[in-house]
Amino acid sequence: MRCGVSASVSWQDRGRCRDLDPDLFFPPVESESSEQRQARESAAKAVCSACPVRAECLSWALAHRERLGVWGGLTERERQVVAGNRGRHPARVVAAG
Repeated sequence: MRCGVSASVSWQDRGRCRDLDPDLFFPPVESESSEQRQARESAAKAVCSACPVRAECLSWALAHRERLGVWGGLTERERQVVAGNRGRHPARVVAAG
C-alpha cells in the first residue's frame, strides 16, 4: 500500500502498510456498519502500532489535513481532535497512541 500519497515520500517506503490492501485503512465507498468500521479501524491501528514510521505518517496526515482513513494509528476523528489541540497548544508534543 502507498498510504494514498506520492511515491516521492521516503518514509512511506518503510511503512508496514506499504504492501497491504488500502481498504484496511480507508472507509469503503459504500456504507459500513458501526461494527465493521470499528473492526476495520482496529485492524489498521494494529498494523500502525508496530510501524517504524508511525510518527512520520501521522505528522504528514496532520500537515496535509488528510480527511479520510487511518494514518499514523489515528482515525479521521482522532486526527481532528489532535489538530484542534495542536492549534491551542502548538508547543505540545502529540503522541499517537
